[in-house]
Amino acid sequence: MSDLTRAERLQIMLTPDEVRALDDWRFKTRMPSRAAAVRELLKRGLAAEGFEMAASGQKSEDFGVTHGNADSRRARKPDNSEG
Repeated sequence: MSDLTRAERLQIMLTPDEVRALDDWRFKTRMPSRAAAVRELLKRGLAAEGFEMAASGQKSEDFGVTHGNADSRRARKPDNSEG
């Protein structure tokens, strides 16, 4: 999968052992680059923890705890009438 619209750059510092482990995994799985290997490992790690990748076009409100339209999620003022 080649996504040429990546706009964010993430820089990380790794120990020599971490780089060696990354490169060993990268070559074993035939990843084309370290960046591709890191993205794949990130995706797998998140999936293992139960996180799913967001589909393109989703909004942050799509990841709320409750479901329904935005109006139903807004706090409602209590009705002071007793009737």
